[in-house]
Amino acid sequence: MKILNYRVKGLKKVGMYVDGKVYDLTSALSKYGSDIKSVEDILAMGYLDELDDAINESSEVYELQDVKVDPTIRNPQKIFLAAVNYYSHSKEGNLAKPLQPYLFTKFTNALKGPYDEIRKPRSSNKMDYEGELAVIIGKKCKYISAQEARSCISGYTVADDISFRDWQFPADWPRVQTPYGFNWVMGKMLDDALPIGPWLVTTDEIEDLYDLNIRTAVNGEIRQNGSTSDMIFKIEEIVSYLTQGITLYPGDIISTGTPEGVAAFTGERYLKAGDVVTVEIEGIGKISNKIVEE
Repeated sequence: MKILNYRVKGLKKVGMYVDGKVYDLTSALSKYGSDIKSVEDILAMGYLDELDDAINESSEVYELQDVKVDPTIRNPQKIFLAAVNYYSHSKEGNLAKPLQPYLFTKFTNALKGPYDEIRKPRSSNKMDYEGELAVIIGKKCKYISAQEARSCISGYTVADDISFRDWQFPADWPRVQTPYGFNWVMGKMLDDALPIGPWLVTTDEIEDLYDLNIRTAVNGEIRQNGSTSDMIFKIEEIVSYLTQGITLYPGDIISTGTPEGVAAFTGERYLKAGDVVTVEIEGIGKISNKIVEE
């Protein structure tokens, strides 16, 4: 199933997407005595298995174009992203393959919906795209093995790890190196730097997680065209790795890396105002965001 956060007339709601329509779940789930208005509420309260019944009781049905779709998770406790987790991306950037999952974070200031405008910051002229598959955690977990990891995942969504290379890399990199490494905060965590959506696709809908095409286009021109089979560390390994000391909670987001084709390593033009960036993952969905001046 596909569940999504959305708004109608400014009111926050949660619904299920079926055949082009959004079925409201907010009122249908009120019978449980809880104020449920988001995907993360459903996950935290363990109601994911109740949604088939809830959709039959839905009294509100909307066309997708008539609602404002929010980020798949509006307010996650944690957001992790895997760096250099595709062999092709490692090769194009002449970056050594990590010996273990190499992760950084973003914060809620970066979250945007799947069709929202993205502000190009005045402080960066090298705004880049990275189409990624993101994992949504479905239950509390800690110290789990890779074999146990699938049981902690509720589903998947599409993300764009927008990056700011003039902040991320030192001036004259790679000729000039720094003993402190890359600037992950300013290079990755600026406002609007993680559009995500359009919905959470539950795990049962994906037959082969490691055979999904992932494509990024700028103004319709394909820039990235890869496959999840190219991952260095599988999703189960990443989830297990994180739980070795960090408790993951329902609604936490883990974005799992990008394939080759980013502007920084191909010589393609960086993003500018007016560009439309589209990321599409087979079996999951598509996000499309217009870049605007801040």
